[in-house]
Amino acid sequence: MPGFEFFGEEERKEVNDVLSTGILMRYGFDAARKGIWKSRELEQALCIRLNCGYAQLTSSGTSALTTALAALGIGAGDEVIMPSFTFVASFEAVLSVGAVPVLVDVNDSLTMDPVSVRKALTPATRCIMPVHMCGSMADMDIIQEICRDHKLLLLEDACQSIGASYKGKYLGTIGDAGTLSFDFVKTITCAEGGAVLTNNKNIYTNCDGYTDHGHDHIGNDRGAEQHPFIGYNYRISELHAAVGLAQFRKLDSFLSIQKKNHLFLQAELAKIPGVKFRTIPDPAGDSHTFLSWFMPSQELTEAVVSEMKARQIFGGNFYWFEHNWHYIRKWDHLKTDKTLNRLNSDQITAVKKLNTQDFSRSDEVMGCCISTAIGLSWTEDQLREKASGLATAIKKVLASASPQARYNQQASLA
Repeated sequence: MPGFEFFGEEERKEVNDVLSTGILMRYGFDAARKGIWKSRELEQALCIRLNCGYAQLTSSGTSALTTALAALGIGAGDEVIMPSFTFVASFEAVLSVGAVPVLVDVNDSLTMDPVSVRKALTPATRCIMPVHMCGSMADMDIIQEICRDHKLLLLEDACQSIGASYKGKYLGTIGDAGTLSFDFVKTITCAEGGAVLTNNKNIYTNCDGYTDHGHDHIGNDRGAEQHPFIGYNYRISELHAAVGLAQFRKLDSFLSIQKKNHLFLQAELAKIPGVKFRTIPDPAGDSHTFLSWFMPSQELTEAVVSEMKARQIFGGNFYWFEHNWHYIRKWDHLKTDKTLNRLNSDQITAVKKLNTQDFSRSDEVMGCCISTAIGLSWTEDQLREKASGLATAIKKVLASASPQARYNQQASLA
């Protein structure tokens, strides 16, 4: 990752197809576009490659989440359970439809802890939203079981994990709906874009209208189309879809390269006593976009981060515990209700509760985790250099660790 590492003639060709017609909008102007419909073509390709019934492109992964929530009928008073480690778009989308985000702990899979999910259930719970973080998957068997037992909707945020799968099914196609992101730093990029995946025709029809001001898209005259419900403008443009179409055709190649580089780095770090790796519920389905690894303690993790920065090799590595985009600990704007428009009373109560909610179990995980983004364009020499740099930094920290840190390290190996 990301796909922009391999941007080239394929993308230019698809974009030039659109520019040759002058029709940049995905709807209407049928005659002038000369049969070129890049958005439709990418949606069809998504359905075929991911074995999914329907796909609706949107302007971003965030708008895909908002669209999916609306299409599922989730709104005011409904609670949506999501993990404390995700991207801010997950809770932004829930708030945008008037619903209430309920955050729960993550475990060493870096995804929602099913035990915490069960504890968070209330009569107002309407949906569970697992977020498949850093290229890998949540434990979907248990989450599906919880949804069945309590008659809840299942919405997968697979924005970071295109191409990953769980027991033979692609992430985003398992629940009632799923979402993908194609922003600039994703495995497949449109520059900006997203998609809702579903196998339910009614949900798809809702998505189709909701992203285009409620248009029903029936007939050949856009001006005569009806509006069965209120919608918004979350359309993707033909230019963005054109880029994504070329990128999507390279997905298998991207996944193959990621896997090779990921496994090499993991094998090198696995030689170091004390280094552990995230739990992956279905290792065969990993997309290998990140190698996520753990040090024995937060103290040692912070020391490794400092050592990597001192050696100027931290770029492309992420210490999520201190990251203000991805972990509850730094989401002060959420916890203090900093919005331009006023939230409803249920939302205000829920977000202020986050100030006192105990996320110590998540802290234990995230405080010890570093994720290394896997490059697509690394040469063999660069790959070996990165592995050597990481290993050297870790070994130096472990060699100079305090007696207590050494004790913690031994305890973690026991």
